Amino acid sequence: MTSVYFRKHIFLPQDHGSWVFIFCPLLVGLFIGARFTYASLSLVIASIATFLLRQSITIAVKAYSGRRAKSDLPAARFWIAIYGLIILFALFGLIRAGFAYLLALAIPGVPVFAWHLWLVSKREERRQINIEIIATGVLSLAAPAAYWVGIGRYDPIGWWLWILVWFQTAASIVYAYLRLEQRELTEIPARSELWKIGFRAFAYTTFNLASTLVLGAISVLPRIVFLPYLVQWSETLWGIFHPAIKWKPIRIGTRQLVVSTLWTILFIITWRW
Repeated sequence: MTSVYFRKHIFLPQDHGSWVFIFCPLLVGLFIGARFTYASLSLVIASIATFLLRQSITIAVKAYSGRRAKSDLPAARFWIAIYGLIILFALFGLIRAGFAYLLALAIPGVPVFAWHLWLVSKREERRQINIEIIATGVLSLAAPAAYWVGIGRYDPIGWWLWILVWFQTAASIVYAYLRLEQRELTEIPARSELWKIGFRAFAYTTFNLASTLVLGAISVLPRIVFLPYLVQWSETLWGIFHPAIKWKPIRIGTRQLVVSTLWTILFIITWRW
């Protein structure tokens, strides 16, 4: 029975770098909200279980579309049921605590996930940078949710947290694609070619840095909240001129994880400064 149901590739995401896209917004919202309650725990459980549910449903779709063996279906169904029950209990805790309105934040995720599953059924889900950016926008809604739960009420500032986290993760995804593209190079090209390859990543991080600098200067955002974006911008600039030729994906992912972790810590500190 253990060998049938407890298959890691069915109940845990295999793209390990994706974990940062759920933990980053959760940590930002929880720490800036400053108060961890029973409702906060319910939100964390619901968010993580929903994130994990994606893997089991994806495996089921692959099995039904002929991409995986039908023998994976019993385990996929088992974990869909387990995660579904966990989500229901966690949502009950949120509703009981007076945060039923947070359920509306899950609505944008339905069409995005349906789109992803359709691509999976067509074997076209890989290298879909735009849908990944949109998907992280949905995951980033965990930031305002955790913030509102922490302060015990709705506050428009939560939307700023959502935008700021989403823009950071979007830039991180674009930069990761740049590094993966650089792996295919056989030699370091001319600087003009490096700029051409890295322009989109540079444009994303530059926009984020410039926006937070201006918004901080006019006191819309905390004045030094641009610092974590400066770290990401600096990493991108370095990466453009130091291409990841022959780098293993795990090396790229580890470096991305370190930068994202540093960004999260600095963002929380500079926001509360």
